[in-house]
Amino acid sequence: MSTSTEIRPEVADLKAPVARPQAPHLLLPGLLRRAATRSAAILVLLVVWESAPRIGLVDRTFLPPVSEVAGAWWELLLNGQLLANTEASLVRSLSGFGLAIVIAVPLGLLIAWYRPVADLLGPLLELFRNTAALALLPVFVLLLGIGETSKIAIVLFACTWPILLNTISAVRGVDPTLLKLARSLALPPHRLFGKVILPAAVPSIFTGIRLAGAVSILVLVAAEMVGAKAGLGYLINAAQFNFAIPEMYAGIVTISVIGVLFNQGLVSLERRFTRWRVPVGG
Repeated sequence: MSTSTEIRPEVADLKAPVARPQAPHLLLPGLLRRAATRSAAILVLLVVWESAPRIGLVDRTFLPPVSEVAGAWWELLLNGQLLANTEASLVRSLSGFGLAIVIAVPLGLLIAWYRPVADLLGPLLELFRNTAALALLPVFVLLLGIGETSKIAIVLFACTWPILLNTISAVRGVDPTLLKLARSLALPPHRLFGKVILPAAVPSIFTGIRLAGAVSILVLVAAEMVGAKAGLGYLINAAQFNFAIPEMYAGIVTISVIGVLFNQGLVSLERRFTRWRVPVGG
């Protein structure tokens, strides 16, 4: 009897269900259903956009059907205008955005970690964070001219604040329990910062970077509508001035697509740097 009672738990363990990954053919329907759900709203928007001007709900002079916009977009692509203006905008946007990351992330870490630096720069931060970037566009133009430098500078200024403020908030918002555990291990300050504080702050820092990515495109397009000879903002403004409405909407759609791709790229980069995080429900 004793032998049988000792064996039964082992048999029960052998018969316990083992979690196995689902086969690819079982995952495919779920992925297709999810893709269809995510694209349904876009498809509805395109259908409404195509049909509303054709049935007279809106004046097609001011809102042409999406098929005409697509045709205008294709013509701009073939004649090289779309690529040239997109390249000009991306160079300015990425330059200002990259400089903002290089400047704002280390500065935010420094301000959050060292109280004297925060006390020194706090009043300046409060002053400039509440100043709209586009309100300073005339100042940048007067100081730096109407060339590339002023446009990169205004993107840099606009992108700095979301990254800087999120970085400061991320470092100051690290779980105190983690800090107590790390200090109980007698970690020196530089290892405490590199092994505990910085990894815990990365998700919030990336939130600021993603916000700055959207700001970099929006502010640049507005700046390109004033005193620029190339760029998507210039393309939209010139098309509106010449009453080439399909070309104007083609430029607007291009900006939207670039914004979506830019954000998705930052999301993928964030996932790469935060693989240690456990997803909700995971």
